[in-house]
Amino acid sequence: MFKNGPEYDQRLVRAFVPPTVTLKQVHDAVPKRLLQKDPLRSTGFVLRDVFFCVLFFAFGASIEPLVASSFGGLVPLTSPWQVTLVRAVLWATYWWWQGIVFASFFCIAHELGHGTLYNSWWTNNILGFLLDTFILAPFFAWKVSHNAHHKAVNCVERDENYVPHLRSHYKLPPKERATTADYAEVLEETPLFTMVRMFVMQAMGWWLYLTYNALGSKMYPKGTNHFSPYSALFKKEQRMGIFISDVGLVGMMSLLYIFARTFGWQAFAMYYFVPYVLCNHWIVMITFLHHSDPTIPHYRKEAWSFLRGAAATVDRPILGWIGRFFFHNVSHDHVAHHFFSHIPFYNQPAVTEAIKGVLGENYNFDSTNTFFALYRSFTECVFIEDEGSIVFYKNRHGDAVRVVAEGEVDAIAAAGWAQEKQDELSHPQPASE
Repeated sequence: MFKNGPEYDQRLVRAFVPPTVTLKQVHDAVPKRLLQKDPLRSTGFVLRDVFFCVLFFAFGASIEPLVASSFGGLVPLTSPWQVTLVRAVLWATYWWWQGIVFASFFCIAHELGHGTLYNSWWTNNILGFLLDTFILAPFFAWKVSHNAHHKAVNCVERDENYVPHLRSHYKLPPKERATTADYAEVLEETPLFTMVRMFVMQAMGWWLYLTYNALGSKMYPKGTNHFSPYSALFKKEQRMGIFISDVGLVGMMSLLYIFARTFGWQAFAMYYFVPYVLCNHWIVMITFLHHSDPTIPHYRKEAWSFLRGAAATVDRPILGWIGRFFFHNVSHDHVAHHFFSHIPFYNQPAVTEAIKGVLGENYNFDSTNTFFALYRSFTECVFIEDEGSIVFYKNRHGDAVRVVAEGEVDAIAAAGWAQEKQDELSHPQPASE
């Protein structure tokens, strides 16, 4: 269970060669029917998520009456320890499933933010705003930064989130002079401290990113956040959307405060806060693992193209059928999503199958247990070098697990590779005579 998936191990032993296929070849492999939106089907998925949220709230509301009545006398609970155990199991069950359903709101709001479910701008944005606001996510603000991420994914200088730290960030000596002692002095930590840092990232990483731009783009000044309409993240014409997001968050927080004052803070914690924290955990796990992997490259601008960036992600079967059902293919088909962010998520599995053959060895999948993959990436993806056009994460010992096939990269460049050519979607028109 806690070992690398075979696909990951295969990448470890294969020197990296960036893809040379063109964006047009990828697009030509996908049937045009998959680009079509089905508003009725989309509505069914939205209603399904809302249904499960209401269902689990009803389940949560039934826990204490069921325990108090020994399940209507059907399951005698004669000892205090039995009551405590049953209550704990039922609440843990509620928290697990409601946390996943809250995360499903985030995932389907993500699709609505891309405008993939309806032809109407208003329908996409109103539904996305309502669903995200319920889980205290700033819909319009994150929509802006997330769409910017899609335009510059895995570009060291321009990507928006989970941007790697540099060697210079840790004030490490140059790699030619750095010793084992240098790395140990700066990066060595106890397993307990590693787990504490992971807990902070999983429980609070989402809000640290929103409020302090933690692991966000280095091109923004200190104080950059997702809540000020005047943040460096946003253009002037986007400020009203940021204000609306803020109003929604204040409104939702006010409703939660009223709920807590009416039914008690314990009820607020049990029904909403614990699932909310678990939802944040799923958001961070999903988004972190999309692009943070020891075998996946980052590019500097001279070697980056949209195609290379889009291919620099990993499909992961997070939680198996649960993840595909509730997270709307956001991890199972993330490679396809980066190539076709305008295609509805329910068509993405077919897109994945269509583009696998075109991408060949540059299609990335990893069947590694998700929790082990999280620990692996957290401990192995520490920093990248300050120089190099194609770079891989290095661990706390200063080692990268994958190397670049420099000779083949040089040959690709010598053959005339250019970002504009690779990302061209139409054949150049012949010059008129």
